[in-house]
Amino acid sequence: MNMPTARILAVASGGGHWIQMQRLQSAFAGHHVTYATVGPCDSLGVAPAEVRLLPDANAKTPLRMLWLLVRVGWLVLRIQPDIVITTGAASGYWAIRFGRLIGAKTIFLDSIANAEQLSLSARLAVPHADVTLTQWAELATNHQVVHGPVTPAGPHFWGAVV
Repeated sequence: MNMPTARILAVASGGGHWIQMQRLQSAFAGHHVTYATVGPCDSLGVAPAEVRLLPDANAKTPLRMLWLLVRVGWLVLRIQPDIVITTGAASGYWAIRFGRLIGAKTIFLDSIANAEQLSLSARLAVPHADVTLTQWAELATNHQVVHGPVTPAGPHFWGAVV
């Protein structure tokens, strides 16, 4: 029996966030994936999937953050994803928020670089994402490794994207 093809929006900031998202590509096999990241980026790693470029923004650039919010909101409305997955940062947080508004399942996978505490965007996403994952077992809620049904609270540890 064939599973229906899901529309996945995979959002990542640049640098390590984008590299980790590319490493997840095989998990999306058989689904229609649209990637979104800050430009410029190397899109060959996810070819032939579509890659949308977003403005880079952070808390220190409020006008760019507003523009990012508009662009991510428009992208989510246009694509109507069934699933939103992100490795962070700001663009991923907004994708989680807009994804939930349209009923998409949402997953926030915090960067492996955040070994001592969750990133700001992950901490902000916890109450809004269906699943929030850390790549460090020590940062998981109650230090438990989760294998099975997931409770909305998190973060959870399911392993690392190396």
